[in-house]
Amino acid sequence: MRSLVIAFALATAATVVGTHAIAQDAPAAAPAAAQVRAGAYTLDKAHAKIIWSTSHFGFSTYYGEFTDFDAKLNLDPANPANSKLAVTVQTASVNGHNEALEKHLQSADFFNVAKHPTATFVSTKVQPTSATTADVTGDFTLLGVTKPLTLKVTFNKAGENMAKTYVAGFSAEGVVKRSEFGMNYAVPGVSDDVKLLISGEFNPAA
Repeated sequence: MRSLVIAFALATAATVVGTHAIAQDAPAAAPAAAQVRAGAYTLDKAHAKIIWSTSHFGFSTYYGEFTDFDAKLNLDPANPANSKLAVTVQTASVNGHNEALEKHLQSADFFNVAKHPTATFVSTKVQPTSATTADVTGDFTLLGVTKPLTLKVTFNKAGENMAKTYVAGFSAEGVVKRSEFGMNYAVPGVSDDVKLLISGEFNPAA
């Protein structure tokens, strides 16, 4: 279920965020979303996170993450609806910060990583909701089942970082109902709905 977190966001619908930001001078004022550079982008994996959370029998909210994933973005700021995002998550990287739990999550009860080593998100529609936000809908595939998933995406900022590298940053939120993908173990004790928090930085493709 934590893998669900995966999934994925998008620039103008992008996803996945920087968390270990290397000390960085505050860039000059970020351009408006429509002024962000158009073109192909790749994810800066060192500054990206996919975090999931579930209710654990109502006693607590359990948080985890995926540590191995990649994303490619094609951004069209002038026409956001034309933007595209593709994300691949290695399901074996599901991390609950507990070895026994991670082994269980990798088993057939949950992600069945031996049979389904990846989960993917491929955007199919970008619907701007404001100057800096968009609903990004895509085909989300988990455990061999593909269903639509909508992410609420926010454009954070764009500009050069301390290393003079151009960066476009986005955050996203979504909810995956795991039983729809055949992941029924412990429902409803362990919540069927898995919340995703995604944020990350993208750099222009070389």
